[in-house]
Amino acid sequence: MAYLELAGFGSVAQIWYTVLRFDLLSALVERWRPETHTFHFPCGECTVTLEDVALQLRLPIDGSPLLGDSQGDGESYFSGLQFTWLKTKYGQLSVTATEGELMCAAQAYIMHIIGGEIMPDASNDKVHLMYLPLLVDLSSVSSYSWGSAVLAVLYRELYRVTDPKVRDIGRCLSLLQSWALYRMPFLASIRHQPYVYPLLNK
Repeated sequence: MAYLELAGFGSVAQIWYTVLRFDLLSALVERWRPETHTFHFPCGECTVTLEDVALQLRLPIDGSPLLGDSQGDGESYFSGLQFTWLKTKYGQLSVTATEGELMCAAQAYIMHIIGGEIMPDASNDKVHLMYLPLLVDLSSVSSYSWGSAVLAVLYRELYRVTDPKVRDIGRCLSLLQSWALYRMPFLASIRHQPYVYPLLNK
């Protein structure tokens, strides 16, 4: 956990499994307008902002941008780490694990968080290798604006799924659902439980 905190992923590592409400997500997608990056409702327009990402996920929104090319269809098969391989390789550490082994396990766990929770693809079974170089030095990981990257890929995915031929949706759907339930509380039943970060757990 100390290495995850150092990297700025301590809070997002505590996100519980979220049961997605696909009826709500579909309704949001139907109201998305790519030209303005907003949801259009009878009462007006609204959108997910960087502030929402920071509030919901507790990811850094200041810092260096995550630069790099997006993967093409032809390279996607060869450029990802399977979650099953990550779990097999780093799922169990011995009690005598060295600091290097602990750091490798933390890097593997962050890769799983990136590919499984905050920036998953529609298949949700692997994570792209382009994130691995960013995790080489765990002390510099929090200097990147991960929240901006999450928001950018969410906007890009919402743009992609406005095409009627698209049948699947990926990216940070738990963020989108949590944002909708928090910003439009009439959609969710009120639960009396303590305030827990990240807000997505509430």
